[in-house]
Amino acid sequence: MCMEPDSRPPIAAIAGAAVSHEDIVLESSDANRFAAFVARPDDPARAGIVILPDIRGLHRFYEELALRFAERGYAAIAIDYYGRVAGVSKRGADFPAMEMRQHLDTDAVQLDAAAAIDRMRDALGVASVFTLGCCFGGSAAWLATTGERKLAGAIGYHGGLGERGGKPGPIKQAGAMKAPILAIQGGADQHISAEDNAAFDAALSAAGVEHEVVIEPGAPHSFFDVRFEEFAEQSEDAWRRTLEFIERHSSVAA
Repeated sequence: MCMEPDSRPPIAAIAGAAVSHEDIVLESSDANRFAAFVARPDDPARAGIVILPDIRGLHRFYEELALRFAERGYAAIAIDYYGRVAGVSKRGADFPAMEMRQHLDTDAVQLDAAAAIDRMRDALGVASVFTLGCCFGGSAAWLATTGERKLAGAIGYHGGLGERGGKPGPIKQAGAMKAPILAIQGGADQHISAEDNAAFDAALSAAGVEHEVVIEPGAPHSFFDVRFEEFAEQSEDAWRRTLEFIERHSSVAA
């Protein structure tokens, strides 16, 4: 499990920021209907962020993360993964994510991400769109750049790097990535090895993909969480790097 039900982004809310938000339902190209949460500033968004959650799918952590982006002038859509098997209704903390994860298919996730990217451009009028995710979602965010959606960049926090369900992961797919990559990994991650992080860095370099692989010292898996006060410095650094990456690449034509 990545983020727990009581997890929250370690990012201060901006009081008085003019934003709006709502629950929506999106439809992917294979006719799957799935839940999503959209947050946007009242002024025109400077860029758009499609948020890909951990294996629990859409829950409060990612809704809060979308709001934090909107407060800073970005439109954000956080999506769910389980529309095909669990419908579009909101789910509580008792959702059996560890059992349902067997239904996660990386190709299907990319279809859903594509629908959110299209909504960002068509309905919200955002040209520069990024994908961002945590854990499973971090991997999915990077893999989204191998498609035809012309993303401005992809950001992953403690993203998985190996194969999933017999399908190649980010290390093997690095050569197909078509947008700048930011990987923010924990230096003490119990699930992602230093060797895998180095292999991803090397594969991106060999492919000529603009990228940065950041290792946050001492940070475990899922460190980006307000509950982990001892890793506040690493979380602050991760958030700063994220905003800088978005600002640096948000002028890329979509």
